[in-house]
Amino acid sequence: MTDVLRDGPADAAATIVLAHGAGSGMAHPFLQRMAEGLGAAGFAVVRFEFPYRASGRSMPDRMDVLQATLRDVVAAHAQGPVVLAGKSMGGRVASMLADELQARALVVFGYPFHPPGKPQQLRTAHLADLRTPTLVVQGERDEFGTPDEVAAYTLSPAITLQWLRDGDHSFKPRKASGCTAAQHEATALAMAIDFVRAHVG
Repeated sequence: MTDVLRDGPADAAATIVLAHGAGSGMAHPFLQRMAEGLGAAGFAVVRFEFPYRASGRSMPDRMDVLQATLRDVVAAHAQGPVVLAGKSMGGRVASMLADELQARALVVFGYPFHPPGKPQQLRTAHLADLRTPTLVVQGERDEFGTPDEVAAYTLSPAITLQWLRDGDHSFKPRKASGCTAAQHEATALAMAIDFVRAHVG
């Protein structure tokens, strides 16, 4: 059984299953802040570790293993309407299962549209037909997908893109932008809360 971390009320009307990124686990400070914020908004939030992280490895599991893990967590720990969410890789995995698992909504913090420096290696094919209402919050300087790059992709009309000014993949802006990482995180959290509420009530 996969270990989980929980935030928010146990009797919440909806459960958000929040998946971590490739280089961090479920206790990463960013993920913790998002989970606590979503929990404070009244949602039950479940975080978990993919097997490679749970066993102390740094190389992510194969995609089929990642997907099987997310399926198992939803089946074992989600109550009521389910919302899938994730940071980077976790969001990508969630986006591949959102329709299958009949998620009410999907929230991705920094989608990895392509590997850094390899814009030709797109990870977007399944996004063209995605039916689940989806919010992608992306930094304008994200090396996994910039506004100009993403504008050229064929994406489902179910996907809403929100850009954070001068933010990188971690939403951190340069000082000259006049923005801060904390401000961008707060904005991303507020967007996520509003989006989930709009789709689960």
